[in-house]
Amino acid sequence: MTDPDTFVEAITEDNQTALSRLGSSKSLYADTGGDIDTEPVLEATADAEYAAWQTFSAWADDESNDEAQAAFEATAEEERDHYETVDEKLADDDYEPSAVPTLHEYLRECDDTVERVGAFVGRILASQRSKNQVVGYFVGDADPQTASLFREFGADLDDQLERAKSLLETVCETDDDWDRAEDAAASAIEAAYDEYVESLEAMGANPKPVC
Repeated sequence: MTDPDTFVEAITEDNQTALSRLGSSKSLYADTGGDIDTEPVLEATADAEYAAWQTFSAWADDESNDEAQAAFEATAEEERDHYETVDEKLADDDYEPSAVPTLHEYLRECDDTVERVGAFVGRILASQRSKNQVVGYFVGDADPQTASLFREFGADLDDQLERAKSLLETVCETDDDWDRAEDAAASAIEAAYDEYVESLEAMGANPKPVC
């Protein structure tokens, strides 16, 4: 048996390399297809927020555990607000999110509550890293208002992590449950990292050095 804080610490430590690279400047380069400018950064963020909204809405719709259902619903509402906020900042009024990040393709395959909660943790840890790069971009672009906005998104991720840790205590009743949750968390991070690597390699960039 374990506890939520130890679980998060272990996932972070075991996936340190992937998380570090997802939190590097190359992460934004990968997300924007090498076009690190305001509009591509906002579009990539809109894609991610929209995908998260849809993922957690779907989870909430068919979740049998009441506490998990409420947590996924609350998260879906936050991600919807994030998407709508980013959408308002896009210069293209007709932009429609179409790309589904590999991370969310993986999450949508999870239909077991324990696996979902573990994957939820992995998604939050990966998203915290990439969100920091978006904040950094707008700080460097001398746009403190937008940087502050994305810091608020980051604060929501902190709240989501606390929500996820509470769920871990609720749904993980056996050692096997904790192991399955750990595998799902690692798989979620791996999905995000695999897309990062594939995107950079497709552009002829080396994904390994941390910038």
